[in-house]
Amino acid sequence: MPQFSIDQLSEIAFQVLSAGGVPEGDAQIVAAELADANAVGHDSHGVIRLMQYLDMIDQGFVKPGAAIEVLKTGPAFTMLDANFNFGQVAASRAVELGIEQARASGTATVLIRNCNHVGRLGSYSKRAAEAGLASMMAVNAPGPGGVAPFGGIERRLGTNPISMSAPWHDQALVLDMTTSATAEGKVRVALQKGESVPEGWIIDADGHPTTDPARLYDGGALLPLGGPLGFKGFGLSVMIDVFGGMLSGSGVGRDDLPRGANGVWMYFVDLPQFIERDAFDSLMTRYVESIRSTKKAPGVEEILMPGEIELRREADRRANGVVVPDETWRQIQELAAKLGASLG
Repeated sequence: MPQFSIDQLSEIAFQVLSAGGVPEGDAQIVAAELADANAVGHDSHGVIRLMQYLDMIDQGFVKPGAAIEVLKTGPAFTMLDANFNFGQVAASRAVELGIEQARASGTATVLIRNCNHVGRLGSYSKRAAEAGLASMMAVNAPGPGGVAPFGGIERRLGTNPISMSAPWHDQALVLDMTTSATAEGKVRVALQKGESVPEGWIIDADGHPTTDPARLYDGGALLPLGGPLGFKGFGLSVMIDVFGGMLSGSGVGRDDLPRGANGVWMYFVDLPQFIERDAFDSLMTRYVESIRSTKKAPGVEEILMPGEIELRREADRRANGVVVPDETWRQIQELAAKLGASLG
């Protein structure tokens, strides 16, 4: 399998997107987000998405260069209409506005409607934490989802991820998780690698458990997070539909959108207006030490904090590069040739 540096992946994505008609500034934002996802080990949200994104442009679902429009705004909130530009472009703008408003008012809420796939949600919450804010974010799937409700076997919900973040000294403490058992893209990665998926991730079209990733794309469905306690993941997903879909105006259960559309809810807290930063950092140090010092289960060497494994993967991959599955690279090359993009 071929191996690339993060900068190479970003350049590959930029060339493909540019050849597909995406304006330079927007192509840079999307390419950087895709490469960043590969950098932290979330290959499901990395360059593997290029084929999906270009297909969505061809179908008219993604409208490159569309204006990110402010519909409503107040001292501590903004509602945006992405007009179906790339989700990464809209979400990046939302983070900028949210940070600015939270610093002025203490907290801020930003909602986005008519938004395409934002990519890795944790990227945006991490950005807020690195700017000294705490945040909570969630996105729903107003269009076709891939997740069955608890007790059902048909697709009704999106993977509806949620991310929460806070500063961790000069790093970020980041929770980034789907409310389904896994992200759809991780099943896609397994399919392209020719691997099976763990039990409890998916069911086939008849509702039977399966570890064959192909069954998801043959009428199957993802399961809610939690296994026998999947009603918890299901319940959280439902509430994300309320916040990300209903409050934003993106909607729920729409049949006029492709898989990959998002409704977005973001909430920002400017820490210094609630607690002195030194005091917060001191609490964080004591808390992490308390967690790490707990007696460990047999076979466990250390306890990692949320987002810590991504920090380690990023350090490794930025130093040593990212291996891309042969099938993914074949598809990217085929797409580049079709568009006349130079991959170097």
